[in-house]
Amino acid sequence: MPDHLAPLRLATLSAAETETLLPELAELLHASVHAGASVSFVLPYSPEDALAFWRDKVLPGVAGGGLLLAVAWQDGRLAGAVQLDCDTPPNQPHRAEVRKLLVHPDFRRQGIARALMAKVEALAVAAGRSLITLDTRTGDRAEPLYASLGYVTVGVIPGFSRDSHDAHRLDGTTIMYKQL
Repeated sequence: MPDHLAPLRLATLSAAETETLLPELAELLHASVHAGASVSFVLPYSPEDALAFWRDKVLPGVAGGGLLLAVAWQDGRLAGAVQLDCDTPPNQPHRAEVRKLLVHPDFRRQGIARALMAKVEALAVAAGRSLITLDTRTGDRAEPLYASLGYVTVGVIPGFSRDSHDAHRLDGTTIMYKQL
């Protein structure tokens, strides 16, 4: 049982730190997908698939400097992570995109997602970004969280992606933004 009195620790990872933490990041993603997180993956989803995502997709972006990776530690475990994509087109140097807000199922409903979003917003401001965009599965538990943090819904795209647990169901995605 987690010690809820232990302080949450947030950090922004370098490429070297990201590489060192690949197994923990993979476990976080794997557990999140299996718990129903709609983050672009469908079942079956193996630990190897999760490791390949972090190694092949995220690590190069962090190493190149266009992708910032913030993580949360609780009780000595990696409890959550979120990415901020600052690798935007030349006409959008003021914008960044939030990607893959993940909280391990063992640590949900403890304020970790809010803390990670506050961290990523601070990173965006430090990077000179005044606009953050994101998308989330319509009706997902993250949607009201983002709204409570001041994100404004632009619209919904119906039938945007396959449900991670039901290959025959298509979910909508809600597009949101926040001016910083």
